[in-house]
Amino acid sequence: MDTTLEQSARARLITADGQELIVPATLRYASADPLAVHLDFPPEASLDGAEVTWTFSRTLLEEGLGQQAGTGDVHFWPCGGSRTAIELHSRSGMALLQFDTPALRRFLLRTYAVVAPGQEDVGAAVDRGLNALFGTV
Repeated sequence: MDTTLEQSARARLITADGQELIVPATLRYASADPLAVHLDFPPEASLDGAEVTWTFSRTLLEEGLGQQAGTGDVHFWPCGGSRTAIELHSRSGMALLQFDTPALRRFLLRTYAVVAPGQEDVGAAVDRGLNALFGTV
């Protein structure tokens, strides 16, 4: 049986002039894709008015809660004792967000209750990914 977790999270978007804008977000985890965490933003939070989803590894989230982590489009690092910074890069630009660390930890622990670390069925996830890319070719 597949299980999906969702948790609302309040993101603080850090603007170029250092101001914080509150942006609604949802953390999502599905046992059908056990290696990934999804971060969903509603249409009103994006420049083009479309819903935006960022996907990154659950391991990256775990690492980023304690130290600087990430390469490529998604980077995490602790920011003071109570916040975690997430930097997202796309062709459109870069966004710097801060989340309450306890909320991210709580979500991560909830994912472990669904699929324990090291118990992910990687083979099934790879098969689903390949099917999504290539269909039944």
